[in-house]
Amino acid sequence: MERRRLGTTDMVVSVLGFGGSEIGYERASARTVARLLGSALDAGLNVVDTAECYDDSEALIGTALESRRNEVYLLTKCGHPRGYGRGDWREASLLSSIERSLKRLRTDRLDLIQLHSCELSDLKKGEAITALERARERGFTRYIGYSGDGEAARYAIECGRFDTLQTSVSIADQECFELTLPPAAQRGMGVIAKRPIANAAWRYARRPAEPYYQAYWERLRALDYPFLRDAERVVSTALRFTLAAPGVHTAIVGTKRPERWPANARLLEAGPLPAAEIERIRARWRNVAQPSWTGEV
Repeated sequence: MERRRLGTTDMVVSVLGFGGSEIGYERASARTVARLLGSALDAGLNVVDTAECYDDSEALIGTALESRRNEVYLLTKCGHPRGYGRGDWREASLLSSIERSLKRLRTDRLDLIQLHSCELSDLKKGEAITALERARERGFTRYIGYSGDGEAARYAIECGRFDTLQTSVSIADQECFELTLPPAAQRGMGVIAKRPIANAAWRYARRPAEPYYQAYWERLRALDYPFLRDAERVVSTALRFTLAAPGVHTAIVGTKRPERWPANARLLEAGPLPAAEIERIRARWRNVAQPSWTGEV
C-alpha cells in the first residue's frame, strides 16, 4: 500500500488508516477487533485513529495492538471525556483524559493527540491548545493536531500551533477544497481525511433514520453522480477522489468487518483517479452544492 509523509512530521503513513468509532459505538467484540486490525496491518495499514469518547474503542485497540505496537502510528482525540457533545476544554481535564487514553491504549506515548471538534470560541481562548502542548512536553505524544471542520479548522491552521489537521474530505463534503486544504498545504501540515466514503450513505434507498447518515444521503441524492449506481465502482471512486485531494496524506475508514481492509487495499490498485473524473466530481459539486453544505463535524 502506498505511503506518504504526514506533512513535516517524521511519520510515513499508509494512505488508508483505520478509524475506531464503529468498533466502539457498535460494541465489537475483542476477538473481532483483533482479527480486523490483524488483517489491516497485514494488508499494509499503519495508521490507527480513535478517540476517548468512542465508548470502548481505545481499550479494544490497546488490547489488539499490544503485541504489534511498533508497527503502527497510534492516534487518538480528546475533549469529550464524558461522551461526545459534552466538551471539556480545561487543561486539567484534557491532560487527565490523555493519561487515561494512554492506559487504555496500553502505550507510554501516542504518536498524535488531537483536539476533537473543539469550537472556534474555545480554540481562541488558547487553554485547550496549551494543554496539548503541555502533553507533548511531558512526553505523552510526539505530535499534536486538530480534528474538525469549518472556521474552527481554518483557525487551527492559521494559529500555527498544530502539526496536523483531520477534516472531512469526500465526494459529499468538499468545503475543505477552498477553506482549509490550501492553507494547510502552504504551512506543511499533515492532513488526515475523515469520512472519505461519505459514511457510505448511498447504500440507503430511503432517507435513513440515523442522523449520522442523513446529511450525506441528502447531498448525494442531489449530486446524483453516475458512479453511485455502480456498487463495484462507488467505494473505489470515493476513496481515490479523497486521496487525490491536494495535501491529503491518509484517509481514515472505520469498519467492523475484518475482510473489509484487504478489500479496500485492493480497490486502490486501480491507481490514481483520472484527472478528468476528479474534475467532473468537483464541477458537479460547484453546480449543486448549497451554502449550508459545510464540513460535517
